[in-house]
Amino acid sequence: MKTTTSTFSLALFGLTQAFWKVPCPAPVLRERADPIITPGKVSGHLHTIMGGNGFGFSMDFQQARASTCSSCSVKEDKSNYWVPSLFYRAENGSFISVDQVGGALIYYLHRTDTGQDATSLKPFPEGFRMFAGDPLRRSYSGTVPEQAINFTCLGSKKPETLGLPEYNCPGGLRAQVFFPSCWNGVDLDSPDHKSHIVYGSRANGGECPEGFKHRTMSLFYEVLWAVDKFKDMWYGDSQPFVFSNGDPTGYGYHGDFVNGWDVQILEKAITTCLDGNKANDHNGDIKYCPPLLPLIPDADSQGCIIPPSIDEPISGILGSLPGCNKIQPGPERAQSESSNCGAPTTYGKPDSFFTDLTTSKGWEYVGCGTDVAFKSRTLSGADTSSKDMTVSKCIEFCEGKGYTYAGLEYSKE
Repeated sequence: MKTTTSTFSLALFGLTQAFWKVPCPAPVLRERADPIITPGKVSGHLHTIMGGNGFGFSMDFQQARASTCSSCSVKEDKSNYWVPSLFYRAENGSFISVDQVGGALIYYLHRTDTGQDATSLKPFPEGFRMFAGDPLRRSYSGTVPEQAINFTCLGSKKPETLGLPEYNCPGGLRAQVFFPSCWNGVDLDSPDHKSHIVYGSRANGGECPEGFKHRTMSLFYEVLWAVDKFKDMWYGDSQPFVFSNGDPTGYGYHGDFVNGWDVQILEKAITTCLDGNKANDHNGDIKYCPPLLPLIPDADSQGCIIPPSIDEPISGILGSLPGCNKIQPGPERAQSESSNCGAPTTYGKPDSFFTDLTTSKGWEYVGCGTDVAFKSRTLSGADTSSKDMTVSKCIEFCEGKGYTYAGLEYSKE
């Protein structure tokens, strides 16, 4: 595949316009689920999903708002943001999952028509959802929606590309998608999940067309993949990576968004965090956007996890992509995934990551925690270790010491 250079870059967006960034320190789930494209069904390909733990195979605004935690940092943003996962395709035909560096960085940008006041931008209404990109695209023809997908090869000192780059990225491969922001002001969704909101005259802004003059905040996703781990495993005459939808070109990259914001909070941030505001002065740091405070600590966001509901391997070394997606390099449009490959087509109850001792011990599971490297442990009080350690024994030990939190790691500590 020939690499095409992109002139689409946040550096060229004119970021003197106001913006803020919502960090999502980790995914909340990786699964073949997509409540926009295939509601109530198993999706054809794997996604990495960020945001609230209200996410489900079918979901509405109330379910999103009922989230009890989020893998993103803004407490009143229970939205979900998702993109396809990345794999390395080995020379023997197997697939190895590529590690995601963190979760995602979600930009909220003020993009307006000429002469439009930024305070007139509309918050996403309750129930709003949208989709950007095309999973079946395998070529580039220069349309505005196609320009909204691009890639940054960190550490290469090379320009952004419209498809997957044909060289290693020492600092990681950053996949980027810009969403449309010209809304018709009426529909929360549409049959193709795109017709209710369209791009302006440019992928990153421009003038909205007639009938779509209700401008929302512009969303831009950045997701970083640790491709450098495979730098000594390239072979043949093309790059070895493929997205979970069977796309080795990058032209089929895409993103989804389901709104879960407290709409009043979002509207207040739109009208408050403008040019001259400290958030904009500090490169979009949301710590300086008062309506978005308080923030969720990173450790809490990283501990927000939805157990999987589909019994299938999705990481490590795999014989095929989840859902048995075939590699389709194009340039013709890809064919939709087959459902007759033996991959699971139904989902069940979520697996459990924990032992439920609510009734027997009166202790409630609250999530996963992480220790910060080179610092003291998150649970820094008393500790014990034994080969026959159980969650119940751990709780008894901590309760006996007067603690109200207990944690088990390495199965014995």
